[in-house]
Amino acid sequence: MTGPGRRSSTFTRLLRHGFTDPSAAERLLESAELSPVRNDPVLLEALGRTADPDLALHGLVRLLEAQPGATARRALLDTVTAAKPLRDRLLGVLGASAALADHLARHPKDWEALVTYEPRDLHPGVEEFERRLAVATDPVSLRVAYRRCLLAIAARDVCGTTDVAQAAAELADLATATLRAALGLACAAAPEDAALCRLAVIAMGKCGGHELNYVSDVDVIFVGEAADGADEGKALRAATKLASHMMRICSESTVEGSIWPVDANLRPEGRNGPLVRTLSSHLAYYQRWAKTWEFQALLKARPVAGDLALGEQYVAAVEPLVWQAAERENFVADVQKMRRRVVENIPAAEVERELKLGPGGLRDVEFAVQLLQLVHGRADASLRSGTTLDALQALAAGGYVGRADAVQLDEAYRFLRFMEHRIQLYRLRRTHLVPEGEADQRRLGRSLGLRADPVGELNREWKRHAAVVRRLHEKLFYRPLLDAVAQLPSGEARLSSEAARERMVALGYADPAAALRHLEALASGVTRKAAIQRTLLPVLLGWFADSADPDAGLLNFRKVSDALGKTPWYLRLLRDEGAAAENLARVLSAGRLAPDLLMRAPEAVALLGDGDGDGGGLEPRGRQQLEQEILATVGRAGNGQQAVTAARGVRRRELFRTAAADIVSSYGTETQPAEADQGALVDRVGSAVSDLTAATLAGTLRAVVRDGWGDTLPTRFAVIGMGRFGGHELGYGSDADVVFVHEPQDGVDEREAADAAGRVVSEMRRLLQIPSADPPLLIDADLRPEGKSGPLVRTLKSYEAYYRRWSLVWESQALLRAEPVAGDEELGRRFVELVDPLRYPAGGLGEDAVREIRRLKARMESERLPRGADPKLHTKLGPGGLSDVEWTVQLLQLRHGAEVPGLRTTRTRAALGAAREAGLLSEEDAATLDEAWVLATRVRNAVMLVRGRAGDTFPSDPREVAAVGRYLGYGPGHVGDMLDDYRRTARRARGVVEALFYGG
Repeated sequence: MTGPGRRSSTFTRLLRHGFTDPSAAERLLESAELSPVRNDPVLLEALGRTADPDLALHGLVRLLEAQPGATARRALLDTVTAAKPLRDRLLGVLGASAALADHLARHPKDWEALVTYEPRDLHPGVEEFERRLAVATDPVSLRVAYRRCLLAIAARDVCGTTDVAQAAAELADLATATLRAALGLACAAAPEDAALCRLAVIAMGKCGGHELNYVSDVDVIFVGEAADGADEGKALRAATKLASHMMRICSESTVEGSIWPVDANLRPEGRNGPLVRTLSSHLAYYQRWAKTWEFQALLKARPVAGDLALGEQYVAAVEPLVWQAAERENFVADVQKMRRRVVENIPAAEVERELKLGPGGLRDVEFAVQLLQLVHGRADASLRSGTTLDALQALAAGGYVGRADAVQLDEAYRFLRFMEHRIQLYRLRRTHLVPEGEADQRRLGRSLGLRADPVGELNREWKRHAAVVRRLHEKLFYRPLLDAVAQLPSGEARLSSEAARERMVALGYADPAAALRHLEALASGVTRKAAIQRTLLPVLLGWFADSADPDAGLLNFRKVSDALGKTPWYLRLLRDEGAAAENLARVLSAGRLAPDLLMRAPEAVALLGDGDGDGGGLEPRGRQQLEQEILATVGRAGNGQQAVTAARGVRRRELFRTAAADIVSSYGTETQPAEADQGALVDRVGSAVSDLTAATLAGTLRAVVRDGWGDTLPTRFAVIGMGRFGGHELGYGSDADVVFVHEPQDGVDEREAADAAGRVVSEMRRLLQIPSADPPLLIDADLRPEGKSGPLVRTLKSYEAYYRRWSLVWESQALLRAEPVAGDEELGRRFVELVDPLRYPAGGLGEDAVREIRRLKARMESERLPRGADPKLHTKLGPGGLSDVEWTVQLLQLRHGAEVPGLRTTRTRAALGAAREAGLLSEEDAATLDEAWVLATRVRNAVMLVRGRAGDTFPSDPREVAAVGRYLGYGPGHVGDMLDDYRRTARRARGVVEALFYGG
């Protein structure tokens, strides 16, 4: 068929095979050069498989035109149509690289370099490349021979015969052979200089790491020594001439282009230093003057040309310095700072397209891997590879990087290197910018095998891999454990048994023999778990030692690890996620409460991480969030007991979260200093525990009502928080002070309603105190009318009648803390409205009432203080303790609450602040009382955290009192200072109380 119909069919066929300019392609196919094969479907299909069919066809025609005669053209065409491997290689190169197409047009016989070699040559090494470059007799012929070798590497690359890592290694081998050939030419040009010296060429950077790009500077360092009998000065001058000549041969541009620049700026002192130094001069510089980045660069040092024995001497001499670099002061911070500086220096217009240096780029992978190598490679020789992917595989095998993370990084790095190779291959230009043009992106996408939507798929895959790299870079490169491991002396990065024993004695472990048994149980064996433990333990031992009870910390760590060691996320969390390991060390060695809570459900260790997931982290959860979770948990349970058991499980987990956050904030970590605002710490704990208690009561009430009455309780029911509970000031060991109020539903008999309310109260108290793995929640209703003698629950009318007729002044004082915490919100609000006139009496308190309060306070001080207790150290009833401050504040509330709105609060510190603002006491007195109350509260919290049971005075056991001191910010040996400071603070507060409360 001829004419328009045939042209239309050809046009469609060309579009289907990926041609973007079918008209031009049709003209080329009709050319004389292709006339013998213009109807060959095999050729068209082969062109369609290339990255750019238009470019491949144009290059093929140019190559045919350049052949020296018809016989040569026919031979090329026959080979292209009959030999599939050669056809795919040749057309693949022509469709991916305009620069190599230009080379073939200038050197038309070089296509024969793509003919299949013997099997040993499919992946030629340095020696094979040297053989192929041996034909070069001058710089120009060396460049031609280099491009011929490059052509073969590119052909195998674009056809998938080699993967991206193999291609990079072949490029490094070719560079090695080229440096040798160039140095040979330089020596041949100046034999007298060559006779005077020994010169070693050390490859650095990607060439040294066997991972070179198509177009890249080849970083080198030169080491020179005098030949036997030669003067050192003359020898170094001769070596410098040879090195300079070698660099010019590789770098200078001719009609054939340049090979690549040889960059010697990684040498000591950079471009300001001598080009060639002796080995001893290098060592003197590295030992005295080198910066951190120079040791990072030396990680990839590899002798490649010249005197290889001298090169090996150089590498052997600098290697110990490389693996000691992590011990330098601020090493990790310096490396991290350098990486940030690289990103900051990228022009703003290029940062999103920068494949190598930008966020999520190749350098993110390389820096993270190198930092991990330098930190952990001191003790683990398996990590000492200069090749990024090999080092990453070793880090994963050793447990320093999670397997899943390593796989993702490997895939992302290969994809990004693939992009980099294809971008550079097109013009053989040194660039790392992703092209912006659609045609360039289309060719790039197709070269990566993305054919359906090359541009869209390319950008999606690129952004996906870049996001993975950036996320894992931040995770690995900035994790605090790195800095901690780097600070360990090199002999302690991995511990032998005897070294571990000696280290624990030095660190203050009381029972090093037991501690050693724990270490052996944790770290012995060849499992991945043991390998990760061996990495963690040296650091953890130091953190445990920075506590009052390192033995307990190590024992607790063993218990947690025994419980969770087979759980895949546990060790990964400690190794990878933020400050989790240090947080765990602090929590496990700070006392009994937090470890006891953790041992009951070890999976709560996940809370110590960065908290990216829902419910993670140490930030206390709010009342609404807690109540929603507990009510949902209750709703899923089968019966009331199961429901309350589940609610208590949530409470235990959240108590651990609060205690852990309190310990970490109080102790501080190496990445997060101890919190300075002690009042904020106290408020956070009080609010968190009070909110948790309220949510637990709400869930328990829901469970009891559902179990006994379905959804319809015959009476409305509310729980009113009292005391510290109502004041949002609960501590870890506090009971829940409450009163219960109910009101019969319309039409319900009062006796039936009272019976139902009583059953609710009894069942709530029972379920919350059933012995279990979770701590009980004790409900104390002794602040109800008539105290222990009165009914547990009353109607609102009964409360009203009682308070109207029988209420005493102490009950008005107790009601200052009344606040609804669970149950019927409207009934709770009405209860508050009922008691407001009692606790904030109009006109304040009469003198008789004031005297009564003072009398009650004095009686309490004399009768309730435990026998044998030191009053000056009793945080609740002692002089200047909690009772002194609270009764003083409450007296101000009773007297002035009606007229000062700010005093109408259940919170002690808030009321104290309002009294100060109202001028009811001075700034100084308010600060004195606040300081004493905060300190006494912190001591009580510390005692509970350390001993696991509540107490109102300092412990007597030396280790326990030291742990309390550590929580309060006192270092070893300063327990006496802590006690003196407490007495001083309490004494000053007592002086204010004498004046304000007793009127002294």
